[in-house]
Amino acid sequence: MKIKQFTLRAALLAALACGYSASAQKGKPLFPEQPGMVSYTFRTSLSKNTAATLDTIKALKITDMEFSSLFGKTAPELRKLLDERGIKCSSFGVGYDDALNKTQEVGNNAKALGASYVRVAWVPHKGPFTLEMAEKTVADFNKIGKQLKEEFGLTFCYHNHGYEFEKHGEGTLMDYIIQNTDPKFVSFELDMLWTFFPGQDPAALISKYPDRFKLMHMKDLKKGITGNMSGGTPVENDVALGTGQIDIPAVLKAAKKAGLKHYYIEDESPSYATQVPQSIAYLKSLKY
Repeated sequence: MKIKQFTLRAALLAALACGYSASAQKGKPLFPEQPGMVSYTFRTSLSKNTAATLDTIKALKITDMEFSSLFGKTAPELRKLLDERGIKCSSFGVGYDDALNKTQEVGNNAKALGASYVRVAWVPHKGPFTLEMAEKTVADFNKIGKQLKEEFGLTFCYHNHGYEFEKHGEGTLMDYIIQNTDPKFVSFELDMLWTFFPGQDPAALISKYPDRFKLMHMKDLKKGITGNMSGGTPVENDVALGTGQIDIPAVLKAAKKAGLKHYYIEDESPSYATQVPQSIAYLKSLKY
């Protein structure tokens, strides 16, 4: 793990040294804060040695995380490891079924972790996403969100995954879900890649619903890859921010204007050890 930590530090220094000076323009920083991190990026090492991996993450100066697993620990045990390192879990991701059928347990774990948000990232379905599926999703989300808000003071968020952008009326089923969920109980986490992949504009979606998005997954899609509505693509297609197809500055400007609360890097690729430092350096290079 020490070798991994050294590798990450070296990669970060190299990325900063080489920089993105060519793309950076004079002006005030577009993204001055340190980004957060999705635990899924470090899923393999967190499962093997949670404490040492958190040390590695802290070495990257990351102190805000979204966890979608407890990695074999209880929520209080994981919270203790986080507290010891000055890392905060702001969002807790769970599966759809747990959110719906184990809402009390989910709420208790989220509170134990110190999270303010509970997030679901996938609606179980087979074949193309349909209006009937969207209608059930809306009803379930309103129920989950109401219980989490009223009993635990937590904000429920849905993370889009691409398949929801099937056409519906003048818009998409994602529009339907946003428009028909109760804003008091349901908010959203925008995933850049899973908005762009099915052919949508992430910045435009945020601007269309500026009060509904609270969280964001920052990730980029490899150049040359053509998207679809499947909600899936090989993890190798996750690339360092600024090296893929997505107009990251435009998305961040829209997000800043809308007042999003947390920005997490998510890199599912096996190259995360080198790509995460590149992504951090890229974000630091951006100017208005």
